[in-house]
Amino acid sequence: MTLYRDTFATAAGPFSLAIDADGAVVGAVFGEADALRRRLPDRTLGVDAERCAGARRQVQAYLAGERRDFTLRVAARGTPFQERVWAALRAIPRGETCSYGELAARVGRPGAARAVGAANARNPVVLIVPCHRVIAAGGGLHGYACGAERKRWLLALEGVAVGRA
Repeated sequence: MTLYRDTFATAAGPFSLAIDADGAVVGAVFGEADALRRRLPDRTLGVDAERCAGARRQVQAYLAGERRDFTLRVAARGTPFQERVWAALRAIPRGETCSYGELAARVGRPGAARAVGAANARNPVVLIVPCHRVIAAGGGLHGYACGAERKRWLLALEGVAVGRA
């Protein structure tokens, strides 16, 4: 199945996303189209800015501080555990963070903080599925596929101050 993609400018730099034929977001990442292809290596990505226009407007408005939430449908594919983690990420409210250990407990796997971290790192829909809201137990940024400074910027946009990584 072909997905439709677009790459566009935002207040936080270039952003690429892909949607399916039903308009659900299946991939999103900061960066150009090659970054999106790395997140969706087994998918065909056709360029179609028109199909992606609604998602593009929401992302741009969010990153400009003009929007607080997304109303986009997400259809990310992963293992059952990854999909549970990604659903839990979407439940973390804007302006809040949680640790990897806390997220592990939320998905019913206390003590599986590393597994949660691995699932978080494989999130194909960054920003919309807010993996940037997960921080280290001590309050540090820890990792983020799109870079620690971008993670800090996103959290600041959402009103969260964090320490150095």
